[in-house]
Amino acid sequence: MENIRIKNYMEDCVSDILEAVMKNTNSCNCDKCKLDITAIALNSLPAKYAVTKKGQLYAKLSTLQQQFDVDIISAVAKAAVIVAENPRHDEEN
Repeated sequence: MENIRIKNYMEDCVSDILEAVMKNTNSCNCDKCKLDITAIALNSLPAKYAVTKKGQLYAKLSTLQQQFDVDIISAVAKAAVIVAENPRHDEEN
């Protein structure tokens, strides 16, 4: 039996476009800022959870919708602006 896990496919979608959006917004490229941007973006987007391979396929199919992509890019860009205005990379943990 395969190892079954729950997966929020939205994490992959945000990760896939993070670098491109960060370049276009001149965001800090440190790991802490990347994680902050990712967390803020994911909190503003609907989760797309999948448990089975069929569920993962269904989640991937919804990414073909143009509005879905626009929503992700918009959420990441807004998060990048928030983090740029309030960077935490100099803070201790």
